[in-house]
Amino acid sequence: MSEASTERVTDRPDEVTDPLLWDLAAAVADAHQPDAERVCASPSCAGAAWPCAAWEAAQLGLTAARTPRSAVAPGPRRAGGGEQPGVVPAPVSGMDRLAATAA
Repeated sequence: MSEASTERVTDRPDEVTDPLLWDLAAAVADAHQPDAERVCASPSCAGAAWPCAAWEAAQLGLTAARTPRSAVAPGPRRAGGGEQPGVVPAPVSGMDRLAATAA
């Protein structure tokens, strides 16, 4: 384990309910910091204005990682749970869940 990842574990707040999500989101946020001209310093952003999309997504991840499990939006329900027969619910992506918990 690198020194940077070890530091993140010790900096993790007590209210974090999803440590893996927290660690991944923190790593993305750390990698997408602004430079002196307020441009994202990450090579993957290629000079994008800060805050970049990756940093914003990381903030949603950090928020979701602190959200109690009971408050997280449930995944799609299976047919037979009150839906109309033959109607398959649309899949819910992880980003949709993150956006729902951040709202």
